[in-house]
Amino acid sequence: MYHINTICELTQWEVIGATEKITEAYLLPLLEKMIANYPFQIIHFHCDNGSEYIHQKVVEMLNRLLIKLTKSRPRHTNDNALIETKNGWVLRKWLGYSHIRGEYAQRINDFYFGCFQEYLNFHLPCAFPMEVIDSKRKIKRKYQYKDYQTPYEKLRSISDVGKYLKGGVTLEMLD
Repeated sequence: MYHINTICELTQWEVIGATEKITEAYLLPLLEKMIANYPFQIIHFHCDNGSEYIHQKVVEMLNRLLIKLTKSRPRHTNDNALIETKNGWVLRKWLGYSHIRGEYAQRINDFYFGCFQEYLNFHLPCAFPMEVIDSKRKIKRKYQYKDYQTPYEKLRSISDVGKYLKGGVTLEMLD
């Protein structure tokens, strides 16, 4: 079984899915379901260099959804530092490091889409850095307790957030 983890860099809104195999027959419906699970419009999809994302069918799907695709540079692990951190801190904490057979992907998805996404986005606080320029004029990121928010709190803090929500989604619904 393969875990597919997506995250919004701005709000840290996280949607996770599981698939039995990484083929277009399994991956494309899962990616569409995951993208549909975000309450706001996705305009940019950045992925690692894996061939499971960089192929014609995924590109066609993203183009149909008007989402721009970019990919990481080879051998630059910091390109996806946030998602790698979330994979370690969230996924491995809840599901461990053991191999899970592909036949359990649907049961794992029932958990992910049934209650885990709600926990991640409405109840689990995330650290949001404050950028400070030091004496050598370098930008340093500082994490302070007062800057911790849930992804939903961060989403609500965006000015005029309503214009970024998907059609039919309101803050009252999310509340």
